[in-house]
Amino acid sequence: MKRPWKVGDIAKLTGLTIRTLRYYDQIGLFSPSGQTDSGHRLYTENDIERLHQILALKELGLSLEEIKSALVQENFNAGEILALQIDRLRTKIAVQQKLLNELEQASKLLKMKEPLSVDDFTRLLAMMKQSHEKYFLERKSNIEHRLDRLGEFLASQPDEL
Repeated sequence: MKRPWKVGDIAKLTGLTIRTLRYYDQIGLFSPSGQTDSGHRLYTENDIERLHQILALKELGLSLEEIKSALVQENFNAGEILALQIDRLRTKIAVQQKLLNELEQASKLLKMKEPLSVDDFTRLLAMMKQSHEKYFLERKSNIEHRLDRLGEFLASQPDEL
């Protein structure tokens, strides 16, 4: 086992604030595996793996409460989360690559002292807008998919009154 990390180390590794990590601990979403004698939080590799799952689900648009519920599932599959992230990233890269190609083509025309027409600029602006819209539509689709799965899981749980 590698040395445990303190909350400041985890903040630096993830870009999260110490305040956010403490809040996650307070609500029972992400708690450290240990503490020093003086009360400092100590995190293990398993804790970091859990934090990755939390951040992946958060990136998919789930609320912290939904994430907490999802992570207690017996059939929770971290590989599925990674696959969703990979698919989303590939889609985003493809859209951005298409936009990059169009921008490079416009740049070549300008370097050859050929003017860009209003239609050229309009097409580029439309493509940039499409790039952003496609990203948000894809994100919305992923969120809806995850919420459907979470809803199915919650519906399958016995009522605890």
